[in-house]
Amino acid sequence: MTTTIKHPLALASVFLWIGFLGAISFMEAWLKFQAPGVTVPLGLGIGRLVFGALNMVEWVLALAVLANLIFAKGGVFSLTNTLYFIPLFLLALQTVWLLPALDVRAELHIQGHEPGTSNLPFYYVGMEVVKVVCLLIFGIKLFKT
Repeated sequence: MTTTIKHPLALASVFLWIGFLGAISFMEAWLKFQAPGVTVPLGLGIGRLVFGALNMVEWVLALAVLANLIFAKGGVFSLTNTLYFIPLFLLALQTVWLLPALDVRAELHIQGHEPGTSNLPFYYVGMEVVKVVCLLIFGIKLFKT
């Protein structure tokens, strides 16, 4: 039994993407507030910077996957590739709507205003979980036996 990798760039990009999501979204996001001397406004300022950078890295990795799927033999639109297009859609939604909305709330808090309660952080975490699960299954399916 031989295992072949049909999309090596996509495979590497998918697991690197998962690593970034795990390290930033599921560790850095809440751990920074545990550090001595980190106030909520300071933590939110750091978070805005880090999540903006993460968003750019995600786009680079997402486009690397897309390029590998387009230029490799086989078709871009398949049932398996849906597991890639779901995170791509969620990334676009985060980029154009969710991150800007979270930035506005963070800026209000940093300026000393109380932005009120919101479910936006829960939406973000939910999207991150869906992206990781889809990418993990997609990455595993990139191995052909």
